[in-house]
Amino acid sequence: MATEATNGAAGEVPPVTFTALKPQVFVESSKANDAVAFYKAAFGAEEVNRVTHPKRKADQDLPLLLSAEIKLGSSTILISDLADDSTVKSTGLVFCLETEDIEGAVEKAVKAGGEGQMTEGEGAWLGGRVGKVKDPYGVVWLICTPPAAAKRSGDVEA
Repeated sequence: MATEATNGAAGEVPPVTFTALKPQVFVESSKANDAVAFYKAAFGAEEVNRVTHPKRKADQDLPLLLSAEIKLGSSTILISDLADDSTVKSTGLVFCLETEDIEGAVEKAVKAGGEGQMTEGEGAWLGGRVGKVKDPYGVVWLICTPPAAAKRSGDVEA
């Protein structure tokens, strides 16, 4: 008799539903604007949202780009400047999973073998609260509230 495969023991953690997967590309600081322009020119990307750091030092030429959301076909990609206090410590890729149940998603990932933590304010451009999970293979996954839900709950300032 065949049985359905489950992730973890039954009943321990309720299922979590994800609404989107958004890869986030981190580029050398102050180059994210150039990257967005390149993706527009090279691939016809459409920029749909942009958030810059509100407290960037006045002596710096360009504001830190926390997140530019671009659409390529039916896919969404986030482009960000790499900063000293960024989620990642080198240029590269991070995956952003959107869900209404951030805590449940982080808990499930930790039980599956990941290292996780919740942060406040760090991911305001992603939805206000962010869970961060590093999988056993070194890949960083951000777990965040969908932008529309964050705005409804008042987590994101316009």
